[in-house]
Amino acid sequence: MNIKKLPECEKPREKLLREGKEKLSNVEILAILIGSGSGGRSAMELAVDILSIDQSGIKYLAECRPEELYKLWGIGPAKACEILAAAELGRRIASLAGNHGDVVKNSSDIANQFIEKMRYYKKEHFINVMINAKGQIIEAVEVSVGDLCSSVTHPREVFVDAVRRSAGSVIFIHNHPSGDPAPSRADIDTTKRLMKAGEILGIPVLDHIVIGDGRYVSMRARGMID
Repeated sequence: MNIKKLPECEKPREKLLREGKEKLSNVEILAILIGSGSGGRSAMELAVDILSIDQSGIKYLAECRPEELYKLWGIGPAKACEILAAAELGRRIASLAGNHGDVVKNSSDIANQFIEKMRYYKKEHFINVMINAKGQIIEAVEVSVGDLCSSVTHPREVFVDAVRRSAGSVIFIHNHPSGDPAPSRADIDTTKRLMKAGEILGIPVLDHIVIGDGRYVSMRARGMID
């Protein structure tokens, strides 16, 4: 599939200019990022190769490492870095649905800021969102990566930044790589343990949100925590 031989109406760049970026397929977007073909393969063919690495398709790029791409024939380190930089840029843009300083009115305000960023993670990431007395986000800190119930979610590690930043309250967020946001029994037990620590410190835990693939669950809204 040689892009130069495609009709003008089918060439990715021309299609973007004519119809807008929303009309492009994932293959066409990747082909534009790749630019020119290499190793006897066109940019479109290389794009197909990349999307075929894993059954998750384009989601694979969310946590892919450069060496996983440039092992493909025709993709070198430079192109691999360009592709992953674009993927990271898109993820960061998606995570900017709200800004620090905005008043948090409900759990959806928090969930909407993190769902696009966290839905593709292959491991569990535990984040502590610190909120001031005015209900504004001070900072969101990643506490741990891995098993939520491991020792890295010890209250000492979870609340250290909240104490340092004089947070008035916190909201926890973590993701389920399986895509199912339903909290497990261990998730609920861990949350209750951290809530007790927050009460002692005078930093109440307002909610714990579990992110899945395009969905989330608020433990507070579900009545799983008091």
